[in-house]
Amino acid sequence: MLSEVLLVSAPGKVILHGEHAVVHGKVALAVALNLRTFLRLQPHSNGKVDLSLPNIGIKWAWDVARLQLLDTSFLEQGDVTTPTPELVEKLKEVAGLPDDCAVTESLAVLAFLYLYLSICRKQRALPSLDIVVWSELPHGAGLGSSAAYSVCLAAALLTVCEEIPNPLKDGDCVNRWTKEDLELINKWAFQGERVIHGNPSGVDNAVSTWGGALRYQQGKISSLKRPPALQILLTNTKVPRNTRTLVAGVRNRLLKELIDMNQHHLNALGVGHASLDQLCQVTRARGLHSKLTGAGGGGCGITLLKPGLEQPEVEATKQALTSCGFDCWETSIGAPGVSIHSATSLDSRVQQALDGL
Repeated sequence: MLSEVLLVSAPGKVILHGEHAVVHGKVALAVALNLRTFLRLQPHSNGKVDLSLPNIGIKWAWDVARLQLLDTSFLEQGDVTTPTPELVEKLKEVAGLPDDCAVTESLAVLAFLYLYLSICRKQRALPSLDIVVWSELPHGAGLGSSAAYSVCLAAALLTVCEEIPNPLKDGDCVNRWTKEDLELINKWAFQGERVIHGNPSGVDNAVSTWGGALRYQQGKISSLKRPPALQILLTNTKVPRNTRTLVAGVRNRLLKELIDMNQHHLNALGVGHASLDQLCQVTRARGLHSKLTGAGGGGCGITLLKPGLEQPEVEATKQALTSCGFDCWETSIGAPGVSIHSATSLDSRVQQALDGL
C-alpha cells in the first residue's frame, strides 16, 4: 500500500441535452464543469479511518480493527460488487449511523464505507486513512456533486491500495490515469453513485471521470474530440430537489402513458420549477438563452454566453439573477476529468481550501 499523501480532484457536470431521457435509453450530451471536488487522502498508523466532509458538516471515524472483524462476506461478489438494497442495509449496520441521521449525511457515509470496504478488502489489513473531501460544487443542485465525490473516492482508494498506479511522476504538477485505469475508476464510482441515488444513468460519474464532453446512451460513452470552448453563467436557484424522486416521477409518467410528448420537453415531464422559469425570463430579456441542467425541480440552470458579449452585459445579467435570490457563477465547460495533483503545485483556490481545513 502506498504511504504518501494523495490529492485528487474531479469536475462537476452540466447536461446540455437529454437530462431525463438518458435514464430511458436516449442520448444525453454532457460536459465537465470547471468547478471541482477535491480529496486529500493521508495514510496513518493510528488504527482509525477518518472521513471529513466540511461542506456538509460531516466528520466520522471508525476503528479499523473493529471493521476488520466484521463479516463483510456480503461484499464478496466479484471485482466490482453491486450495492443491492440488502447490501446497503448491511452497510448501515456496519456504519453505526444513528436513526436520526440526515439523509444527505447517511448516503455520503454509506457510499464512502462501501467503496472503502470493497476496494481495500484485498489488502492484508484494512488501511488506516484520513480522508478529507471538499467541493466548489453546491450540493443537491444537479451539478454532479455526488458523482465527483464518488469518482474522487474511487480514484484515491484504488491508487492507495495499488490497484492502479499513481500516474504522478517527479516534476509533474498534475497528471491523469491511463484509459484502462479510468475505466476501473468509473466502474467503482458508478457503484458509489448507486448507493446514493439508487438507479443513476451513469452519465454523471462518466463525465467526472473522463472530462471534456461526452455523448452518452445506454451505458455507451463516446467523447467529442473537439468540444466547444463555451463560457456560461451557472445559476443556482437554491431550490432543493431530490434526483431519485424526480427520476422516479418521470418513469411513472412514461410507464402509465399519461403523456405523449418529446422526452426533451422537461417542463412537460414535471421537472420544471417556477424558479427556473424566472431564470429563463431574466436572461431572455437580455437576449440570452437558459435551460435547467440535471434532474430539475429547482437546482441549477445554465446560460450560454454568446461570443463577443461585453463584460458589462455579463455583470448586469449576474446582478439581475442575484437580485432574484439566486447564486450565480461565470465559468466554463469542457474541464479535464479526474486528476491527481502535486501537493507543492496546487493552484490558489485549492491551496486556500486546504489552508481552511
